[in-house]
Amino acid sequence: MIKNNNFFINDLKHIIFFGYSAVFDNLLKINRSLKLKTTIITSQDQSKLFDKKKSPVIFNEIDTKCKNFIKKITNIEKTLFISLGARHIFKKKDIENFFLDNLVNFHGTRLPLDKGGGGYSWKILREDRIDNQLVHLINEKIDMGPIINYELSLFPSYCKIPIDFENYRLKKFLNFYEKFIIEIMKDKKFKLKNQINYLGRYNPRLNTEKDGLIDWNLESYDLYNFICAFDDPYKGASTFLNNGNFGRVYLKGVHIHGGDSSNHPYMAGLVSRHDKKWLVVATRSKHMLLIEKVLDKKGTNIIEKIKAGDRFFTPISEIDKSKKKRTFIKK
Repeated sequence: MIKNNNFFINDLKHIIFFGYSAVFDNLLKINRSLKLKTTIITSQDQSKLFDKKKSPVIFNEIDTKCKNFIKKITNIEKTLFISLGARHIFKKKDIENFFLDNLVNFHGTRLPLDKGGGGYSWKILREDRIDNQLVHLINEKIDMGPIINYELSLFPSYCKIPIDFENYRLKKFLNFYEKFIIEIMKDKKFKLKNQINYLGRYNPRLNTEKDGLIDWNLESYDLYNFICAFDDPYKGASTFLNNGNFGRVYLKGVHIHGGDSSNHPYMAGLVSRHDKKWLVVATRSKHMLLIEKVLDKKGTNIIEKIKAGDRFFTPISEIDKSKKKRTFIKK
């Protein structure tokens, strides 16, 4: 609840999660150690992400049926409701009158910067090396509720592709989550910090297949960051080779390289050398790319089929088409 611009919950007994998290097992373990009851509510599409051992409750909307279910299983005043990437839309009247402002969201970036989706791909594109574990109140605006608590750290130097950043974040998140819950149980009052309205940025969601088309006209570092941004756990940034007889191909395991001769913009995408386990590929500026994986649509590495003198390219018409349609996640 909120009182005098402080957030707190007296006698916390129950935590209800909305959405999905890859570390639900860890969260449940923490809650059990603190003797807290836990319930997971998710949407139909997110329910497919759960393993068979878990049985989340499925509601696609916060409707009357959902609210009646919640009222039957918990005392709302003693319950913390947590959104973890939930697909649900929370309306202002429900936030205030039903959830009693006990509804929070954990966010892995520095708000009001990086509202929205797209995860670490956007951070890699911008070379953002600051991690932030943050919990804020949910209001009717996306990622705009007052901040309850946060913790900053720097990503280690080994973090290069999304899976690296995500693995680091999850470890920090579990520590941050446990400390936050313990502090609530100790009746700590958190002074709310309103987000600054004139500062911020909204990142739309990304779809690797649509948004991950490589523009070989990018400068070398921008090109490198773009390809890394769609690496594991995603399918990979995509392009074509020569006359397209391989279909769309997906690049992973990319390094930026300054040890070969300089380039000319016309050389962008040209395979200048095949070093058996990697390709040396020109960019429009002074650096080369070293590419370890060129995957076909089945995920097979076809790097041995590529020869020096071949060229990666993406038709400008395909890139333009990808930018004309915004990516949305279907519920």
